[in-house]
Amino acid sequence: MKKELWDSCFELASLLFPDEKWIPTEPNIWVAKSRLFQEKREPEKWKKEMAQVRILTIRGSIAFFLPDKYIKGEKGNKTADLVLDGEVVEMKTISGGRETLGGKFKYGYRQGALLIKNCEITQKHSVFVRLLSDIPIKSVKAKIAGELKYRFDEGRFICFFEQTKELYIWTYDELRAIIST
Repeated sequence: MKKELWDSCFELASLLFPDEKWIPTEPNIWVAKSRLFQEKREPEKWKKEMAQVRILTIRGSIAFFLPDKYIKGEKGNKTADLVLDGEVVEMKTISGGRETLGGKFKYGYRQGALLIKNCEITQKHSVFVRLLSDIPIKSVKAKIAGELKYRFDEGRFICFFEQTKELYIWTYDELRAIIST
């Protein structure tokens, strides 16, 4: 299973960035060679992103950090952070309230959608949030469900509640079902 998961990550990351080299940095984490400069140029950002992804990789996920890329002519033109378990994922850390959660989710959602816009392998993209605030689970689900109301992509909302150290994963369809009932 691990080999199949690694293969799906490598295949998607390589399709999205065919000229990139992938460097193993620690268990279950590979980084685009062109992104490794970030460790020295932006050490605090690097530490934060590594801490975020470790929440998932210590649970068995496989992550490929993608190059930092911007797409000309696109609003919110920075692409997603990584391929995680064979799908494109944008990571966000949030310390604000519900409005901040909604805004950061929308931005992360757009970053994933932008990256896979013309991808032939998948149209699935997800958002992972490390939530530092003490927002109740029910409120988080309701807020994200509202943000997904007129969006129909496949994907998952992955949320790590820092206060309780709990990890929740909901598909976009599960969340959209909340507001359609």
